[in-house]
Amino acid sequence: MVKQHKISVYEYQKLYVGKQGFKQTHLDALLKLNEYQDGNYFEPIAKGIRFNQYVGVIQVDGLIIEINPKADKDDDDYKWKGVLLKMLKACGKIKADSSGGAHVKRQHLNLLEIYFELYLKEVESLVRKGLIKQYRKQTKNTKTLKGKLEFAGNIRHNTIHKERFYTKHQVYDSNHFLHQVLYKALTILSQFTKGTRLQDTTNRVLLSFPEVDNKIITIKKLNTIQLNRKSNNYKPALDLARLIILNYSPDISSGKEKMLSLLFDMNELWEEYVLRQLQKACEGTGIKVSGQESKSFWGANSLRPDIVLRKGNQRYIIDTKWKRPQKSSASVSDLRQMYAYCRFWDAEKSVLLYPGESSEDKFKLYETDDYSTHNTEKPKKMDHQCKMAFVSVLDIEGNFRNDIGTDILKLLDFEE
Repeated sequence: MVKQHKISVYEYQKLYVGKQGFKQTHLDALLKLNEYQDGNYFEPIAKGIRFNQYVGVIQVDGLIIEINPKADKDDDDYKWKGVLLKMLKACGKIKADSSGGAHVKRQHLNLLEIYFELYLKEVESLVRKGLIKQYRKQTKNTKTLKGKLEFAGNIRHNTIHKERFYTKHQVYDSNHFLHQVLYKALTILSQFTKGTRLQDTTNRVLLSFPEVDNKIITIKKLNTIQLNRKSNNYKPALDLARLIILNYSPDISSGKEKMLSLLFDMNELWEEYVLRQLQKACEGTGIKVSGQESKSFWGANSLRPDIVLRKGNQRYIIDTKWKRPQKSSASVSDLRQMYAYCRFWDAEKSVLLYPGESSEDKFKLYETDDYSTHNTEKPKKMDHQCKMAFVSVLDIEGNFRNDIGTDILKLLDFEE
C-alpha cells in the first residue's frame, strides 16, 4: 500500500521545502510542470513556490497538494473549505449528485479522487450496457487473402511463409480509438489509486474492459473525435478521460516522478459562475445574458467583455474580478477598459464585480467631452457610467451561496 500525505494550502500562499512534508523532489517536479504551463501555476521563490490563482489538486510521489480558493486573505480559512467543489458543481464541471460531496463535510476533499470516481462509474456504466464495435483498418499477416494485398510488406514478411498474405483489411471489433482513449485514462488511474479506496474499483474496471491497443494519445488525436447517435452516450466518459490524459505528466522530473494535476483558473471559474447565476436569475424576466461577446478593435485585436446584459434598448456590461482590489477604487486600466466596452457596445452602465461582503459604490459618470459620431448631423454625447460592486459567495454562517444572480441584478439598477 502506498502511503499518501496531503498538504492543504490556499491561493497565493507560499510553500517551502521541509515544511508539511514538502520535499526537494516535489519542488523540482512542480517547477518542471510550471515550465510546461508557461509559468502560470506558481512563482518560484527561495526553497519553495508561491501559488497563483490556480486552484485544485496536484498528486506527485505519494504527496497530494490541495490548493483552495480564498478571495480575501483576511477571511478565516475554514469558510473557504469546499468552496471549489461547490463552485465546480454550480458551473456543471462536476455532476450535482457526485458522491464526492460527502467528503467536504469530513474535511477530506480530494478533487482528483472525486473525478476518478466519476470516471470509473461512467466506464462501468458503458461496460454494463455493452461497448460498441466499430470498423477499423488493420494491416497484418493472414492465412486467407482478404482486403488489399500489401506487396512490399508481403515480400518483407512472407519470403519463407508463402501460405500467408500481408494485407490491409477492415475488421469490426472493440479495438478502436474511443476505447483506446478510455483505456489510456484507466491505466493512468491505476498508477494514482494504489493504496486508496478506489484501487479495487480501478482493478475491477480494467479487468472488465476489452483488450485494446495501448496507444499514445495526443490532444491532436483527441480533437478528431466525432460522436454519432450510436456513440453519443460515450461523451461524459470521454470528457473525463480527456481531462485525465491531458493533465497527466509522466516522468516529469528526470524519469523519477509521475504527476497528475487538476487545476482551475479562479478568474475563469468566477466569471463562469457569475454568468450561470445571472442566466438562472434572468429566466422569464426578458433580460438576455451572454458571455464573451467579441468585437474587432485594432487589427487582429478584439474587445471581449465578460458578460453583457440586454433588456430592450438597455445594455449593461459586467467585468468579473476574482481578487478583491487593494485600494478603495478601481485601477485606471480597469476603468479605461470598461469605458471602451461601454463605447463599443453602446452600454449605459458597467460594473466591476468582485467577491466579498455585498456592497456597492454609486454609478459614476465618465467625465469626457468625447462625442459619438453615429449621427453626423447632430453629434450626441454618450453618457457611460461605471461602479465597483461586491457580491458574497458565502452567507453569514460561511455556507456557499447558489443564488447570487438576484443580488447582482439589483446592483445593475435596471430601469423598468
